[in-house]
Amino acid sequence: MNINLADKMKYFQTSIFNELSSYKKKKISEGVNMIDLSVGSPDLPPASFLIDELTKQVQNPAQYGYTLTGTDELHEAIATYYGEQYHVPLLPTREAFMVMGSQDGLVHLPMVLTNPGDTILLPDPGYTAYHTGVALAEAEPYLMPLKAENHFLPDLHAIPEEILQKSKLMILNFPGNPVPATATKAFFEKVVAVAKKYNIAILHDFAYSELYYDERPISFLSVEGAKEVGVEFNSFSKSFNLAGCRIGYIVGNEQIVDGLKRLKSNLDFGVFLPIQKTAICALKHASSFTQKLRNVYKARRDLLVTGFHNAGWKVASPKASMFIWAKVPKNYTSTAFAYKLMDEAGIVVVPGNAFGPSGEGYVRIGLVQPEEVLNEAVQRLQKSALFTPVNMG
Repeated sequence: MNINLADKMKYFQTSIFNELSSYKKKKISEGVNMIDLSVGSPDLPPASFLIDELTKQVQNPAQYGYTLTGTDELHEAIATYYGEQYHVPLLPTREAFMVMGSQDGLVHLPMVLTNPGDTILLPDPGYTAYHTGVALAEAEPYLMPLKAENHFLPDLHAIPEEILQKSKLMILNFPGNPVPATATKAFFEKVVAVAKKYNIAILHDFAYSELYYDERPISFLSVEGAKEVGVEFNSFSKSFNLAGCRIGYIVGNEQIVDGLKRLKSNLDFGVFLPIQKTAICALKHASSFTQKLRNVYKARRDLLVTGFHNAGWKVASPKASMFIWAKVPKNYTSTAFAYKLMDEAGIVVVPGNAFGPSGEGYVRIGLVQPEEVLNEAVQRLQKSALFTPVNMG
């Protein structure tokens, strides 16, 4: 029998992440001690009070039934959190909804809002799951370049009129992955104006909302008119180190939230109730944990940025997120330099072009190792000849 996969499977090929992992394993087999800064997942544990809450809840035999679209208690906690943190009023039963991690919502929402052939506006470079959602919806992507000269914000005026007329959805991500840029209120106001003019729904991925180092990032929904045109996804993975628990949420426009709720009610039976209880606990005690988390990432950021500068690699210091977006030396492509780092220093990073063509010329570096490991990475770079004045130009 010949098994034929669906045509859409052509969009799901072996990624650069798998190639990097294979090469890393090869280097390890050769005896090289590799430092992996390519990972986009927290290396830190949840707060002890969250582990205690989860432990307590799983011992309750009444907690093992289906939870369907989430508990009212969770949605009320989400609404309260958004009201307190971002001054965004939410109706918990209509404007908030649980998902199985924000990526679950990100890849499914395009199917709710677009038909095959519709256009979806995507950040370039951007998180790879956005392209997955476009492929599943059989929509057409239009890439919005994120350039340094625009502070890594999309130039909305550069999008052709005919593209805007065909577009049904725009995806944004600030603070971002892989580019740790933050948005301004003025930019989000422009987004709302474009959305209203062309009837484009807005999806803002706010997964890194709690990982900031100076000024708190802006919630898209805090801008006037935003709730009329869009939604925001958030996650417990990065803010509370609950990545493996797979729980997140969507908030905002009631019609969009309801559409995703209808789809999801036909796909799964919800998140394990003890995990929901733990998420509620996290939201209620966020301030006692997230500041400590930010302090850890800030120390890591400062260590790497300072160490890289001393080694001759002038990287920008991110204002938020858990990544450094670093320009590679001249005469290297992103991929070539990533492999050079593995060969010369035993350090794994992600080539910027893995996230889209506008990522060429950069690499993404994760702040996902303890300080002693990051110190070792800095020392290796300082001993290498990768960042000579000739190379850096």
